[in-house]
Amino acid sequence: MRIAVAGTFGPLHDGHRTLFEHALRFGEDGVVVALTSDELAVETRHEPRPIPSLEERTRTVTDAIRELDEWDRDVEIRTLETEDGIATDEPSIDALVVSPETAPELEGINGLRRERGFDPLSGIVAPYVYADDGERISSTRIVAGEIDEHGRVLE
Repeated sequence: MRIAVAGTFGPLHDGHRTLFEHALRFGEDGVVVALTSDELAVETRHEPRPIPSLEERTRTVTDAIRELDEWDRDVEIRTLETEDGIATDEPSIDALVVSPETAPELEGINGLRRERGFDPLSGIVAPYVYADDGERISSTRIVAGEIDEHGRVLE
């Protein structure tokens, strides 16, 4: 299977690492990591917050993938210019790693793929990763200084 995983991934945290681990585990035919462009990263925030540059996010994702890849997968990092971009435009992708929060978006993505004559994607749902306080780890919480990238409470 050729697997895709997409996101802003900044700042990087253990929830993101879980998404990468799932992509790597199932991506025997390769993994595509789609990183949102700087512009799209700002547009898609529910709450405005500082976001590392695409260059910095590419570096941290590359390092994380290198640490997690025990299968020696072929990994390609691409820039995502639109929300559904690579998932709807790339016929060679077989599955998309999603969180429980983004899993419902797969139906719309598959509708667009069908319109383009592509096979629908399978969804691989990676579980949430929780901080020590029982709340989900998120980049927003890290930027706010509540937790670190591993979910340790800082307050």
